[in-house]
Amino acid sequence: MDNGFGMFRALLGYKLEDRGKRLVTVGRLFPSSQLCHECGYRFSGTKDLSVREWTCPLCGRTHDRDVNAARNIRDEGMRLALSA
Repeated sequence: MDNGFGMFRALLGYKLEDRGKRLVTVGRLFPSSQLCHECGYRFSGTKDLSVREWTCPLCGRTHDRDVNAARNIRDEGMRLALSA
């Protein structure tokens, strides 16, 4: 399974490079589901995978675990792309 994803990523990188673009990857240990997308507070309660929704104790925003993680991954990828 890992080889399949690795091959997919290599092919995607090759195709992007061929079109003058580049593939940006976010680190495997980036705490995407633990960070509040609004204020950046790190909530360690989401380490338990059964927690699907949580409310930030700092700003009060309620997050769906997957949507919040997707937003954080998108933002981290943009940050990495702009800093390189």
